[in-house]
Amino acid sequence: MKKLIAMGCLGLLALAPAFAADAAKGKEAFENNCSICHNSDSTETKIGPGLKGLFKKAALNNKKKPSDAVVTAIINDGGNGMPPFGDQLTPAEKLDLLAFLKTL
Repeated sequence: MKKLIAMGCLGLLALAPAFAADAAKGKEAFENNCSICHNSDSTETKIGPGLKGLFKKAALNNKKKPSDAVVTAIINDGGNGMPPFGDQLTPAEKLDLLAFLKTL
């Protein structure tokens, strides 16, 4: 049984490069879903906060340190006037979006 589990894990690791996040695709996802409310090139508020330097901030508006998990939860669940995007974006689009947000 342990060998079967180990083989399954190794198989997933072999596929990992195929699932690498793509910041260029994330920029497209941002433009299609987020840019109506958020600026990517400044911290100036549009409808929601500007996201320039998002992952460099000490804390977000919710007082939490920015991390993949925290930002993904905000994307999925929305909050503070932001609608949830958990069902509108695929897992790959969310990973791409995180990769793009890290470039801001």
